[in-house]
Amino acid sequence: MNNQKNTAFRSGFVSLIGRPNVGKSTLMNCLVGEKIAIISNKPQTTRNKIQSILTTDTFQIIFIDTPGIHTPKSKLGNYMVKSAETTLNEVDIVLYLIEPYKKIKESDLKILERLQNIKSNVFLIINKIDTIEKEEILRVINAYSTKYSFKEIIPISAIKGVNTDDLLKNIEKYLPEGPKYFPEDMITDQPERQLAAEIIREKALYLLQEEIPHGIAVEITGMKKRENKEIIDIDATLYCEKNSHKGIIIGKQGSMLKKIGSKARYDIEKLLGSSINLQIWIKVKKDWRDSDFLLKNFGYDSKNI
Repeated sequence: MNNQKNTAFRSGFVSLIGRPNVGKSTLMNCLVGEKIAIISNKPQTTRNKIQSILTTDTFQIIFIDTPGIHTPKSKLGNYMVKSAETTLNEVDIVLYLIEPYKKIKESDLKILERLQNIKSNVFLIINKIDTIEKEEILRVINAYSTKYSFKEIIPISAIKGVNTDDLLKNIEKYLPEGPKYFPEDMITDQPERQLAAEIIREKALYLLQEEIPHGIAVEITGMKKRENKEIIDIDATLYCEKNSHKGIIIGKQGSMLKKIGSKARYDIEKLLGSSINLQIWIKVKKDWRDSDFLLKNFGYDSKNI
């Protein structure tokens, strides 16, 4: 009887939460072994809940990467925070990611307050341990342990893959027995159009100036395979909020837009396993981050949270 219990298949949902830019998307990509969520060094890169799936012989984990919890300044910001917070009581495990600062930041104190009201198992994940000395990690553990009773506390480096195997073992330990919710070969629930749009946005985030990235959105308006050819034609529209931003995104003689397209093309071809012809158009939509209609149009619909 015990042998049967030990070999029973386990499955469940695991949410990654934390302040913006603590490494949630990097960790999810690391654990799944594929690039699902886009990454940049600019805060609030992730805007939607993104599910990725890791299936082994003994378990299936559905990871939910959420937008960073922050003080919102627009309707898009409100959507992002609501999107992150609604997962907390709906999952089996919450991975709360922090950076190893000596003193707990005010924004982290607010997250710790929110955690007091949830029933899910909460792990404290101390990311970026490759940036500090080992004795500093103990100080971080002691500081957070006085604020919340975590089920597990695991120091890791997502970017270097340090202790991520240990993290997976602990997650498996807390998963309930359950079915495979998704096919074995499925690694994300995101449609190809959405993934392609996010890749283009990632490259724009990487290449553009500080004030522009939060004001851009990308929509795939066409994706079609050519007849009798292994080429997929993709039309994308990149939206920005100001005419001055449009000029910067295009660049001198189209140089910046060409860079964005070139970098995006490489990742999208890898994603789709096919050559692509990518055309990116630029449109100005003033204050779209505060427009209910445009937010819904870009896939940020609060009714879907």
